[in-house]
Amino acid sequence: MQTEITREFIDQIEDAIARRDAAFILSNMEEMYPPDITTVLYELNLEQSKYVMDLLPAEVGAEILSDLDTDVRTNFLKNFTIEEVARYIAEMDSDDAVDVLNEQTVQRKEEIIAQLEDREHVAYIIDLLHYDEDCAGGLMAKELIKVNINWHVGQCIDEIRRQAEDVEKVYAIYVVDDRDKLLGRLSMKTLILCGDDTPIAKVYDPDVIAIESFKDEQEVASVMQKYDLDAIPVVNIQGRLLGRITIDDVIDVIQEQAELSRQLMTGITENIEEDDSVFRLSRARLPWLMVGMVGGLLGARFIGLFEGDIAIIPALAMFTPLITATGGNVGIQSSSIIIQTLANKTVLFDNFTTRIVKVLLVAIINGLVMSGLVLGFNVLFGVELTLSLVVAVALFSVVLLSSFMGTVTPMILDKYGVNPAVAAGPFITTANDLLGLGVYFLVAHLLLSL
Repeated sequence: MQTEITREFIDQIEDAIARRDAAFILSNMEEMYPPDITTVLYELNLEQSKYVMDLLPAEVGAEILSDLDTDVRTNFLKNFTIEEVARYIAEMDSDDAVDVLNEQTVQRKEEIIAQLEDREHVAYIIDLLHYDEDCAGGLMAKELIKVNINWHVGQCIDEIRRQAEDVEKVYAIYVVDDRDKLLGRLSMKTLILCGDDTPIAKVYDPDVIAIESFKDEQEVASVMQKYDLDAIPVVNIQGRLLGRITIDDVIDVIQEQAELSRQLMTGITENIEEDDSVFRLSRARLPWLMVGMVGGLLGARFIGLFEGDIAIIPALAMFTPLITATGGNVGIQSSSIIIQTLANKTVLFDNFTTRIVKVLLVAIINGLVMSGLVLGFNVLFGVELTLSLVVAVALFSVVLLSSFMGTVTPMILDKYGVNPAVAAGPFITTANDLLGLGVYFLVAHLLLSL
C-alpha cells in the first residue's frame, strides 16, 4: 500500500535498526511499495540501508536497486558481496541487470555473472552487454512473449503460459517466423475470442511498429511518444526480433533528456546531482558563469564607448538595466519555445520564412505594448519626452531583435547537430545584452543628435 513517509516514521525505522528489531521493520515494510522503501533508504546511511535490504525478499530488493540513482547505487553496492549482488541480479529483467553490471568493475562483473544459475538469463545479459547504453539495444529487455506464425491458437496459449513466467508485464504478443523474423503482433482480445484450432497466420496483425537496435535512445522515445506505445519490439538490420523496450524505460530517457536540457539552459555543462562533490558541482557551473562574466565585462566596455553621450545626458544610464533585462527575457522565452518544438520530433516545422514572420508578428505586438507602457510611465513621472521616446523606440527594437535571435539561434544549432539548449540561458542572455545596448545607444544617437 502507499505509505506517507514522515520524519517520525524514519526515526522509528532508525531506532528499530539500532535495536536490530527485524520484526518491526518487516511488519512496517511488507505492505509498502518498493519506491516508498527506496524513499526511506535515501534517508538512511549506507550501513542502515544495507541492514534493511538484507531483510527484504530478493525480488523487492531487486526492484529497489533498479530505482536507485546510478551514483547512489554504485556506492551502495560496494558494501555487498558478489553473492549478495548476484541474488538481486537474478531477480531483475535483463535490461535492469545490465545497467547494474555496467556500473561494476570488469572483474566484479564477471564474478557476479558466474554466480547466476539461470543460463537463459545469463545468455540474455551477455547479449545485452554488447550494446551501448544510449541506443535501442541498450534499452531493450530480452524477456518477451513471441509465437511462431505456423502455430495454432492453442499452441500459442501454452507457449504464453510458459514464457510468461519470465515476463512481468505482457504488453504484446509478437509473431515471428522460423528464423525469428518479426512478422506482426497478436492482440489478447483476438487470442481469447478465437478457437484453439485457429491458425495464427489467419488472425495476427502484420501492422507492427518496430525499431532497429542501433537507433538512438532519443529516437526510441520519439517513436513511442508519436504512436502512443506501451512497448516497442527491437529488431536487427535483418528484421529478426531481439527484444522489447517498455514505456518505463522510455520515461527514464525522457526525464534524463529533460534534466539535461534544463541544466544546459541554465548554464550547467554536465549532468549533475545535488549530492555530487563540491568540485564537480563547481566545474559544471563555472564555464557559463565565466561566459556571463566576460559578457558583463564586454557590456561595461561597450557602455564605456558611449561615456561621452552619458556625460551629456546622464539619464541615459538609468534605462540600461531595462534594455538589457528585457532583451534577455525575450530571448529566453523565444528560445524555450523553439527548443521545446525541436525536442518533439513529431512536430514538423513550417518553412523558415513562415516561422520568422510569425515570430516577428508576436514580437511587434509585445514590443508595442511594452514600449507604450514604458513611454506612458516615463511621461507620467516627468521624464523628458525626447528621452522617453528614445527608451520606447529602443525597447521596441530590442524586443524584435531578441525574438529573432532567440528563434534563429536554436534552429541553426540544431541544423548542425549541436544541442539547441546550449543556445538558451547565458549564451542568448549575454548576446542580447550586448545587442540591446548597441541598439539603445544607436537610437539615442539618432534621436538626440549626440
